[in-house]
Formats: sequence, structure tokens, C-alpha cells
Amino acid sequence: MSVSVERFGQGPDLVLLHGWGMNGAVWHGIAQQLAAHYRLHLVDLPGFGNSPLREGSDYSLPWLAEQIAIVLPQKCHLLGWSLGGLVASQLALTQPERLHSLITVASSPCFMARDEWPGIAPKVLTGFNQMLAGDFRQTIERFLAIQAMGSEHARDDIRQLRHWLAERPAPQFAALEAGLGLLADVDLRDELLQLSLPWLRVYGRLDSLVPKASIALLDERYPASHSVVLEKASHAPFISHPQQFVEIVRYFVG
Repeated sequence: MSVSVERFGQGPDLVLLHGWGMNGAVWHGIAQQLAAHYRLHLVDLPGFGNSPLREGSDYSLPWLAEQIAIVLPQKCHLLGWSLGGLVASQLALTQPERLHSLITVASSPCFMARDEWPGIAPKVLTGFNQMLAGDFRQTIERFLAIQAMGSEHARDDIRQLRHWLAERPAPQFAALEAGLGLLADVDLRDELLQLSLPWLRVYGRLDSLVPKASIALLDERYPASHSVVLEKASHAPFISHPQQFVEIVRYFVG
């Protein structure tokens, strides 16, 4: 298993993990601004972009974190978007000594809606699984639309996401299927209570995948963490509001 990483820039090490269906090129819209201040590591998660997935791979969250840990710098700031936020959180729990800080973007320790917990409706993920079995490219297109839904720049957001996605090889079906399984099943809410690293949580208020109702619950559950909400952003705030997003990251990381 070989995890592909694009590296450039100078400064403290900042590792970025993309979300479901995407690849490391999704950060290219903000990469040059960040690279003026940080040594960037744009990772392709296993089964996405230039990181081929071997047949029979476990693809559990701990396994994913182990694969990413192999290519991490000795110590870094770690940023994960959406599904990448789950992977980053797992790494922060299992190898905190490798991280200076954790940043999760449009992510949740528990994506699926549960009793007294706002999240993605089970029928939505079930629908994606059914679509995936028929036409995975159409499924990704649908997911791109949902990610941009509510954004004041929705059409431009989708166009940019589609552009970055096309820069690298298409994702593998096995990774897409397993990734949906992680979004449906993983619940790190209790585990993250033990996290002692500096932790920034960035959200878009219009995000339909990480409902705004969950933000206050997470603020209460993790009082040592910090949250920032971009009022007019949806699930991809670094696409719709790149300048504001870069400023937020720079303020937190330093």
C-alpha cells in the first residue's frame, strides 16, 4: 500500500486530508496561499487519486489512520475535511505525539443521525449506497451537489470540486463503498473526550451533511476546542470562501 503525497511550500508542516470521493487536488485552490507560510502535504487517501487500494484491504478507520501515519512528517499540524476529519481525529487519538494541533473542517465525530444527535439521515446514506452500486460516477456528482447545497456560490463550488476531482485518477469503488460505511458507522464522540491537543473545528452554517444543530452540542461536549462557523458557507468552506478559510487556519496554526 503506497499513499501518495504532494509536498511543497516552506514553514511548519501542515498535512491536509480530503473528504469522500475526492483527492488531494481539492486543496489546490488555497494551496499557494498556504504554501507561503507552511510546508504542505496534500494526501490522497487510500483508494482515491494516486493512492491505489489493494484488494482485500481492511479499510477500517484505525487502518486508514495507520496508512496515513506512515507518510506523516515527524510532527505536524493535521487538517481533515469531512471524512478526512474522521481520519485526522483517529490519528489525534492514537498518535497525539505526532501532532502539534488538529483542525477538522465540515466534519463530525458522528456523521449519522442518532437518538438526540443531528446528522445525516440514514435514508440518505442508504440511497448513496444504492446509487453507488449502479453508477458510482453519478453518485459522486450527486454528492458534489449536496456538498455545495446552500452555498451562495453553489454552481461555482461544484465546478471547482469537479475540476479538482478530474486532476487525478478516479476513486476506486471499494474505497467509495467503505468510505460510506465509515460515515454511517463511526462514532468518536466519547473517544474525543480524552483529546488534549489544540483542536479547531470549522463549519459552514448552511452545511446539510453536518447540521448546524450539532455545532452547539460539540461546543458543549468539547469545551477546550474552538469552533468557527462561516455563515454563508456549506460543506466546502475552503472552496466557497478561500480567503476567509486561509485566514482562519493561519490565525490558529500561527
